[in-house]
Amino acid sequence: MKFGNIAFLSLGSNIGDRTHFLEQAVWEISTLPEIRIISQSQRLETAPLENINQPFFLNQILKIHVSPSFTLPCLLDTLQAIEDKLGRKRRSWKGPREIDIDILTYEAVVMETEFLHLPHHSLFTRPFIRQLLFEMGESEVYSLFEESIYEKYHSRV
Repeated sequence: MKFGNIAFLSLGSNIGDRTHFLEQAVWEISTLPEIRIISQSQRLETAPLENINQPFFLNQILKIHVSPSFTLPCLLDTLQAIEDKLGRKRRSWKGPREIDIDILTYEAVVMETEFLHLPHHSLFTRPFIRQLLFEMGESEVYSLFEESIYEKYHSRV
């Protein structure tokens, strides 16, 4: 499996017209000249996990190709700008949201900064992420990361 400039994104919505928010996010991402959507998962309704007193989520995963000239900070800023454009309001920790776009992986990059952690913890802590990746035929993404990274996140759950 070749992963040249490949990233996986997780999209989620649990406020308002969840399907519309996911469709709009996918459309906005698809219009970016630096990004090409390779594939997308089905949508899956999931229960909230940490902050459980909120509506169910509709989730989806995108596999994208990112232009080599488009840096990770640019990708993160662009995705957050899409969230803002679609009306996301940051109300509370892990709270309800119109749209949430997370970078799950970018290549085999492992990093922790104030703004970006790769791989994203939900790759290891959210069963629906694993389910959607497996349904997409992308289970090999887990082989990019050492067992110790998985254990780090798995032991938190």
